[in-house]
Amino acid sequence: MPRLPREFDGFTIVHLTDLHYGPLVPLWFVRWVIETANRLRKHITVCTGDYVGKRNKRQDLEQVWPVLAELRAPLGVYSVLGNHDHWTDTTRSLQWLQRSGQNVRKRCQGFERNGNKLWIAGGGDLWEDHIPFDDLLDDVPKSDCRIVLAHNPDSADTKFSAPVDLIISGHTHGGQVCVPFYGSLILPVKNKNYSFGLKANSKGQPVFISKGIGWAMYPVRFNCMPEIAVLELTSSTL
Repeated sequence: MPRLPREFDGFTIVHLTDLHYGPLVPLWFVRWVIETANRLRKHITVCTGDYVGKRNKRQDLEQVWPVLAELRAPLGVYSVLGNHDHWTDTTRSLQWLQRSGQNVRKRCQGFERNGNKLWIAGGGDLWEDHIPFDDLLDDVPKSDCRIVLAHNPDSADTKFSAPVDLIISGHTHGGQVCVPFYGSLILPVKNKNYSFGLKANSKGQPVFISKGIGWAMYPVRFNCMPEIAVLELTSSTL
């Protein structure tokens, strides 16, 4: 990340997304994921939504969020919602997000070292809760390094002029089925380049897309294993 202050070289982020708790992803498995994430070396943990999988089943929110609230990281846990969280119950999802102490939706959190800052900003979900990046980052100095959490990687292609140094997303599940020499079969995004891993938008800004944890419709993954992503940031001057 060329604009990352050298003081933040080695800053490590654990990224969780798309747990999709429900009939196909039991609560014991969610607990194991949270416990595993808590054991990993990191500075912060970020979550980019879709914590539940079934529409209009508020009970799933009541069961999974007390477990999600157990996430811990030395410098905090920062989360936004995904489309499935809104489809289940927007109001209750927002309440749990706030109650957990992880809420960074429409907010910016700064980390300072020797007078230099790194920012985490919550951009929401493109389909149900898009927060324009220019509005989101309006109060953050343009010279500072900025990371935006956005559930759907297509958010990286929306209209904005604010400098963004990294966008962290989920939503795609990596396609779940990745055919050798072909790629992901089904991607619920407009930009089919946004499958998984480190990509770039039309501005050349990096977009990291995790394969996530759970399943969207069927408990099938082929050549596309679930993941807890661990991102270690380095500056161009390292």
